[in-house]
Amino acid sequence: MTSPCEEPIPALLRQGIEQFNRGDFFEQHETLEDLWREEQRPLRRLYQGILQIGVAMYHIQRRNHHGAVYMLTRGSGYLRPFAPSCQGIDVDDLLASAHRLLDIVERLGPDRLDEFDWDEAPRVRWV
Repeated sequence: MTSPCEEPIPALLRQGIEQFNRGDFFEQHETLEDLWREEQRPLRRLYQGILQIGVAMYHIQRRNHHGAVYMLTRGSGYLRPFAPSCQGIDVDDLLASAHRLLDIVERLGPDRLDEFDWDEAPRVRWV
């Protein structure tokens, strides 16, 4: 039997990752939420983890420090079981990016989130 991580990449996952990598964080949330709702297996947590890292980025855009920290922490927790990779996604790389991003957000704090360097925004990479 094929592991869910080795299954073909769903079209909605590709679309959501393209949106994420373009910085369309609200849109990626909507797309990946549809995929997450359709999937009933534990694989749904992979989609939820990516979605939540993107939502953290949306919170940074909106200067919501608490929301960014919460979503980075929670999203990473959902992603960890799928490391090092799943469905062609470099989960290890995304986890490292989320960890680095959490450090940056915590260092900036709620009063300096507008100083976030958008060159530091994570990207979902394919293996």
